[in-house]
Amino acid sequence: MVPGDRRLSYEDLAALVVRQAEQIEQLTAEVAELRRQLGQNSRNSSKPPSSDSPFTKPAPKSLRRKSGRKPGGQPGHPGSTLALVDNPTKRQRHEPGPCTGCGADLADAPEVGVERRQVFDLPPVTVQVTEHQLIARRCRCGTTTCGTAPEAVTAPAQYGPQITAIILYLYVGQFLSKKRTAQALAELFGTPVSEGTVAAMTRRAADGLDEFLTQVGDRIAGSEVAGFDETGLRVAGTLHWVHCARTSKYTLITCHRKRGRKGMNAAGVLTRFRGVAVHDAWAPYDTYLDADHQLCCAHALRELAAVTDTASVDAEWCWATQAADALVAMQKLVNDAVAAGADTVDPDTLDKQIALYRSAVQIGITQTAARSSKTMKKHNALARRLLDRQDDYLRFTQDWRIPPDNNGSERDIRMIKLRQKVSGCLRTLTGAQQFCAIRSYLSTAAKHGRTFFDTLVMLAEGRPWLPANA
Repeated sequence: MVPGDRRLSYEDLAALVVRQAEQIEQLTAEVAELRRQLGQNSRNSSKPPSSDSPFTKPAPKSLRRKSGRKPGGQPGHPGSTLALVDNPTKRQRHEPGPCTGCGADLADAPEVGVERRQVFDLPPVTVQVTEHQLIARRCRCGTTTCGTAPEAVTAPAQYGPQITAIILYLYVGQFLSKKRTAQALAELFGTPVSEGTVAAMTRRAADGLDEFLTQVGDRIAGSEVAGFDETGLRVAGTLHWVHCARTSKYTLITCHRKRGRKGMNAAGVLTRFRGVAVHDAWAPYDTYLDADHQLCCAHALRELAAVTDTASVDAEWCWATQAADALVAMQKLVNDAVAAGADTVDPDTLDKQIALYRSAVQIGITQTAARSSKTMKKHNALARRLLDRQDDYLRFTQDWRIPPDNNGSERDIRMIKLRQKVSGCLRTLTGAQQFCAIRSYLSTAAKHGRTFFDTLVMLAEGRPWLPANA
């Protein structure tokens, strides 16, 4: 290029074109990544439904396939409704007035029929106060002997187990804040309760669960299959982590400052667990080498849905869609076999679905091998994980004790998130740990068919319910 000449040489022009092409490629990758992030929702990622935008709510699209059944109650379902009882608390007779035909008095007319209508309601609820008088008597020898109060009566004035159970039920069972729990007691029963009283009752209840929590932890640790999950919880203004270990009969929920191994070890289950651990693909779970692992297929289906969502609109086929369809088909094979009372699934059908799964993820690895953008790197990592850990994703097809997903753990731990949504964060780590201890108690009791209130009364009476060792 001649000095003063603004014309570009061929070499300069070629270099400019290359730079522009690089910038276009970089910007295209950034736009794709931004679109992927903006497109994340509860259907194609681990984000909870509450995080979905109310303005761009994703169209309902369940990961489950159609069952062929109509919505609502199925044939043979007994149903339930409010029904008349044979022995009402009281009866009120309503006599007719004069005859609607001739106007005659019907006081002495024969009774020819009764139409029954019943109203179910509560009587006015008032608190009963029982006074325990400890009588002191002096013997002729000069010694004074005083009566002994019942074991649970330890103060001049105190709340009984029924009120304590109601307070715990509202605060821990139904997630009211301390303030709203106190307000509910005052308005419903005319009993003034302070927020400090709610906190003190919660502390005493949690302190009485040491043996229960030890037994539950031991039984989960000794089980053949258990689910594990964790979720964030705001405690004292900072992010803490709630850890869940569970089976179909037991739930142990703990709270810790750390999400990873420190929090898991503090819960005291995974460190001694030798069965099959069902969990998502978060790496710290895999560091527990004494356990076998079943990776959550529901999480994988959401990740695959995210890949499908970013595919070109002109594409007639997507590897992620085929892999997801194969995963769902294998789950259906197992469910149908279990429902039919079969011992195994049809091996040829299972092998066909496994082949579809493997070929799809292998194509996914090839298509994303360049890893030229964050999105492509993420999709490549997913495809490689699905192939490398195929045995851990498909373990449920060989051992029917193992669920294909970790939905049970998510259900058990979801109540903690609901509590935060209803009443906000907890003020102290100690309070959060007490709350989690009582939630472990209630969740386990519910899995054994017990009601919250009855088990809370037992806890308030100092004799917490313990599950039978079965």
